This record gives sequence, C-alpha cells and structure tokens, in this order.
Amino acid sequence: MPHSPRWYDGRLWILESGAGSLATVDLSTGRLETIALLPGFTRGLDFYGPFAFIGLSQVRESALFSGIPITNRLKVEERSCGVWVVDLRTGQTVAFLRFEVGVQEVFAVQVLPGKRFPDVLTDDHPAVANSFLLPDEALADVAPQSQDQISR
Repeated sequence: MPHSPRWYDGRLWILESGAGSLATVDLSTGRLETIALLPGFTRGLDFYGPFAFIGLSQVRESALFSGIPITNRLKVEERSCGVWVVDLRTGQTVAFLRFEVGVQEVFAVQVLPGKRFPDVLTDDHPAVANSFLLPDEALADVAPQSQDQISR
C-alpha cells in the first residue's frame, strides 16, 4: 500500500502504509529499502532538513485490513495515531506527537517552517465568518492587478 511518494534530497521516498514504514525506492531496480518501521498505518509525509515528518493512523479492524503486515507486526494496543519524526540519517524516531483520543486517522502532513504556534480555525472563529473560497477557475475572471491583492 504505497502512499505519499515524495522526491527529496535526490531520492524517491514512499510510505508503505500496510507495513507501517518509511522507505526509499532504487529507481534503477525498483527495489524498496525500508528506512524505519513505525507503530501505525503510515499516511502523510513531509521533510525538513534531515528529518521526515510522518502521519500515522490507527488501523481499523476490518476484513479489508486483515492480514496486512502491520496487523501481523503490532497488536491493536501497540498501534498509534499522530505524527512521528524520523532522522533520515539513522532511521531512528527522534520525536512524536501521539493523539490518544479524538483523532484516529491522519491523511496528510505539512511542515510549516518558521511557524512556532500554528492553530486550526474552527467554523465559529471570526476569521472564518469573514472568509470565503473561490474555485481556482474564478481567478481567470479577476483583473490581473487585483489578483496580487487576493493572493496575499
């Protein structure tokens, strides 16, 4: 179950969701090299310096997920949801943020360089009440000088 292919630092990286791992792909042979095994269903990958930020989801117990490598490797209580940080030089986990309640799945991870305290806006936040989304196609109808102001 490959997920989140990314080209970084001259290599193709993927998450093997069903194995709960981070791997690289040798482009000449197509062979995978596992860099790290993680305690969850891996989905969502980003990089910053020598670190990979990897989203982990809890594997649902269903016929669809039975028999995949991570369900054979880890018991239900050993599987986690959150974001793990792996040092690409060693393959070792150097940090993690585990969601213990309320969140069971992570689909994407994005590093926000320079942001110390990012926040998630809820539907009742005043900034959301005064915001709206336009489809990308709608920008074609906006005058070029106004587009600069919109994108700020």
